[in-house]
Amino acid sequence: MDAAAFFSGSVAFPYFLNILIMNSYRTHTCDELRPAHVDQVVTLVGWVDTVRDHGGVIFIDLRDRAGKTQVVFHPEIDANLANQAEALRVETVIQVSGKVVRRLKTDEIDATNPDLATGEIEVEATSLTVLNPAAVLPFQLDRNIANEDIRLKYRFLDLRRPAMQRNMILRHRITKTMRDYLDEQGFLEIETPILSKSTPEGARDFLVPSRLTPGAFYALPQAPQQYKQLLMVAGMERYFQVARCFRDEDLRADRQPEFTQIDIEASFITPEDIYGWIEAMLKRVFKESVGRDIVTPFPRMTWHEAMDQYGSDKPERRFEMKITDCSDIFASSDFRVFSSAISSGGVVKAINAKGFNPSVGQVDSLTQTAIEAGAKGLAYIKVRDVNDRDGWKSPITKRLTDAEIEALKERLNIESGDCVFFAAGAWEQSCTILGRVRLACADFMEILKDNDEVDLFWVNRFPLFGWDEEEQRFCAIHHPFTRPVPEDVEKVLKGEISTDICAEAYDVIFNGNELGGGSIRIHEKELQDATFRALGLDDATIQEQFGHLLAAFSFGAPPHGGLALGLDRVVMLIGKCDSIREVIAFPKNNRGADLMSESPAPAEPNQLRDVHIQVKLPEKLRQKLEAEKAAAEQQA
Repeated sequence: MDAAAFFSGSVAFPYFLNILIMNSYRTHTCDELRPAHVDQVVTLVGWVDTVRDHGGVIFIDLRDRAGKTQVVFHPEIDANLANQAEALRVETVIQVSGKVVRRLKTDEIDATNPDLATGEIEVEATSLTVLNPAAVLPFQLDRNIANEDIRLKYRFLDLRRPAMQRNMILRHRITKTMRDYLDEQGFLEIETPILSKSTPEGARDFLVPSRLTPGAFYALPQAPQQYKQLLMVAGMERYFQVARCFRDEDLRADRQPEFTQIDIEASFITPEDIYGWIEAMLKRVFKESVGRDIVTPFPRMTWHEAMDQYGSDKPERRFEMKITDCSDIFASSDFRVFSSAISSGGVVKAINAKGFNPSVGQVDSLTQTAIEAGAKGLAYIKVRDVNDRDGWKSPITKRLTDAEIEALKERLNIESGDCVFFAAGAWEQSCTILGRVRLACADFMEILKDNDEVDLFWVNRFPLFGWDEEEQRFCAIHHPFTRPVPEDVEKVLKGEISTDICAEAYDVIFNGNELGGGSIRIHEKELQDATFRALGLDDATIQEQFGHLLAAFSFGAPPHGGLALGLDRVVMLIGKCDSIREVIAFPKNNRGADLMSESPAPAEPNQLRDVHIQVKLPEKLRQKLEAEKAAAEQQA
């Protein structure tokens, strides 16, 4: 789909295109000409998309950001010009002038192109200027390129592809829509520092050495969390920022070491205010970016409900296969794997994958999924004939009584052709195991193939604290500035800490993906100090890392809260892309490298000297890197 078609119906788009033509190089864009322009002399600029020779008549599809126009060179009018056009290599930048004419359309011949907005006309060229020739391309821009590394190495070419152009325009439209909405609601766009102080917020920081303070380091912000809270203390009341954030963590399809958030914070608000703003903003985003109406208000569910029913805090709700508790069925079972789990305070949970007949390989894959989630294995039953006990195929069936099988049949609505999966143990872990198995089953069954549904909803009331087994202490599930729900505030102040304390936190979910999350923040010095202590921080650490924040809370900090939306993820999901790398102009690959600029790269010795840093690699790593460098040089 070309850019104009993608944004058809957008009020702002015609102006957006007009910006392209207000210069001396061209009179019109390559998407603008219509039959109404016939007989006008026009000048176009752009890239040569295709060159075709039809019996000596040369046709060029000329492309700019807006779209394409067909340009024709007649040898009988100007043979030299036609020869020049024929010799053009694709992606050469040219300027063409000529007269707009109608394409031939008769009962016998139809030369129009309904797939192009300009498909009823063409430009008969009278002049051609090569503005810059193109070398031989490393890949064809009109084809899908499987090798992502090649695409990233030549990203400046990859971005010329229509799909990538669409993604960049979509990103612009979404960002602008959000900006416009927040401005209308009285939010101020305020920038916060990129060079800041390292504080523990869950992921590793990127550190930047200070030349002027030897041995000291800045940190690139994981989020503008403390600064936006300080802006609330400063009386700004409503703040937003298109914020660059940095986290030195392992990468995957929806993560980058640097990413962008739509960061929002406001004073004197409740979660209801946040819900209302975000719902209204996303409603406008969908409408103005892709012309789709979404239903508001969004449904809500608690974290406990999400985990209990779907095994995830960002559940995919577009198919059923809910997790069902079967603990009462197996409390006294002779099948000790189930009954022992229950007697130890755990649960037995199950899902019914209706109509799913997994192969041996699929069962093995599902078992591995369960093991990776913490299970020792995966119990299952293939139900070939629901009314015949011999039709319940499973190693565990012989250990189940007739009464247990009948109870399962009724509880899970089991029919012939279904497959039932079980998890037994601690509640949260059992839910998590089946949540991942559930999604894997859906993939095997292709349940969501071609599903165009939009499911937006809220998950709230997350746990405030989690227990870190490795460090044997409580940790913050969200971040240490999140406020407990009103009924749990006193528990935190008294030091009565447990994983049952709920946070006044909320995430907005889109089709099983977290679009963003936030919370009401702590604004009282006493409560913030108590929270730090609950996390095991001592006086010295609290003062060193957060003394400025606690000091600010001593001078009339208002109640406040906010939310951050992952802009890259929003664009990826609305644009139906598989990776956020498809919606970022110059992303890193899955190894955190920019293949185009070849970064990260070693620093020059004088640069290291200026910041008083000496690089000393472990010997094995040094040898490995030297071997890789030598191999690369030899290959080159």
